[in-house]
Amino acid sequence: MFWLLAILAYLLGSLSFAILLSRLAGLGDPRTAGSGNPGATNMLRVAGKKLALLTLLGDLSKGLLPVAVAWAAGFNQQEQAWIGLAAVVGHLYPVFFRFHGGKGVATAAGMLLGLYPPAAVLALAAWALTFKLSRTSSLASLTATPLTLPLLAWQQPAALLPMSVLTLLIVWRHRSNLRDLLAGRERHF
Repeated sequence: MFWLLAILAYLLGSLSFAILLSRLAGLGDPRTAGSGNPGATNMLRVAGKKLALLTLLGDLSKGLLPVAVAWAAGFNQQEQAWIGLAAVVGHLYPVFFRFHGGKGVATAAGMLLGLYPPAAVLALAAWALTFKLSRTSSLASLTATPLTLPLLAWQQPAALLPMSVLTLLIVWRHRSNLRDLLAGRERHF
């Protein structure tokens, strides 16, 4: 049952709300405009607030729903985290879109919300503060994710390994942003 749910979580994660909403609205593929990332931040740049918000909510739900289903099915915290991670991997490397996905931040936030809401609140606060100070979404994302690990290690140690893998994946997907941040050429809002 675990593997079936993990595969379904990956497939759910592979649905790109940015691409699907863009198609429904008659817009171009968000991977070919703005930052090229099919996520909420780029949708804000290329399609406006409404589609960005819908993308954010869709991507959040992709992380939350599998964790909630795993919880309801009686899986332990670590299994729930691995299943949530499968959804994030689906978002990062979606089978339906030639494995060209987003950065995974909103899907990871949904996963975190399902696993341990206080850590999700901490991540949101860190993201919001960093964004307010820097006006840089990538820097806010890179700050928020690792800050939740100590809280999880203390309160939910079973989820620490999957969350550590998640953090490494998010940093990996932001590697071009890291280069741009270090070079002083990262996009700001």
